[in-house]
Formats: sequence, structure tokens, C-alpha cells
Amino acid sequence: MLTDPIADMLTRIRNAHLALHKEVSVPRSKMKESIAAILKQEGYVDDVAVGDKAISITLKYHKGRPAISGLKRVSKPGRRVYVASSRIPRVQNGLGICVLSTSSGLLEGQAAYEKRVGGELVCEIW
Repeated sequence: MLTDPIADMLTRIRNAHLALHKEVSVPRSKMKESIAAILKQEGYVDDVAVGDKAISITLKYHKGRPAISGLKRVSKPGRRVYVASSRIPRVQNGLGICVLSTSSGLLEGQAAYEKRVGGELVCEIW
């Protein structure tokens, strides 16, 4: 039984990058779809295809190196982390992004800051 599907998704992406795979498939959920859409919008992955039961993510590489250097799950089932809009962290001094679950849906950190909404800090990507 899987207790943290978001951490599983991030781990699958991390492992696929380490093995230099072209794409990775993860089980489908609305939250994972939103995270994958944010990754595509921010330029960390090439393409996201949503099927009936799975999400296929085409990974992006620059000169043979992965576009994603690191992924970190911040808020876990055993420890939820919430931040106010004024306390949204800068990931890798502005070179990465953080994903927040807000009342307006899942948002990238800068978009949440501009909308002045805080929420649960889901993960950091750089």
C-alpha cells in the first residue's frame, strides 16, 4: 500500500532521470496532474500526456544532463508544512521552484506570492 503518492511520483521522476530514460509513467490523480502541468509550464519537462489511468511525462535533458537537478518532498503525511504568502521560500536562491497547495489550487511559489495566498508547501524542484 502506498502512503505518499506524491513522493512516489517525485521518486519515479528522479530515478528515471538518473537512468537517463526518455519518459516516465505515474498513476493518475488530479494533484499529480497539476504538479506535472506546473513542471511543463516552468520548463522542467518536455511534455505531459494524461491517460485514463496514468500520466506519461516526457523528460527534458540539456547536453545529456537532466533539466531537473533535484526534487524534494517538503510536506509529508506525518508532518504537514504550511507557509504564509509572505514566507514562501526561494528555492536554490531563485533558481528553483516550490509548489504550494492553496485555496486557488496548486500554484508555483511565485504565482502564489503574486496572488498573496499561502498554503501547504508540497515540494521543491530545482
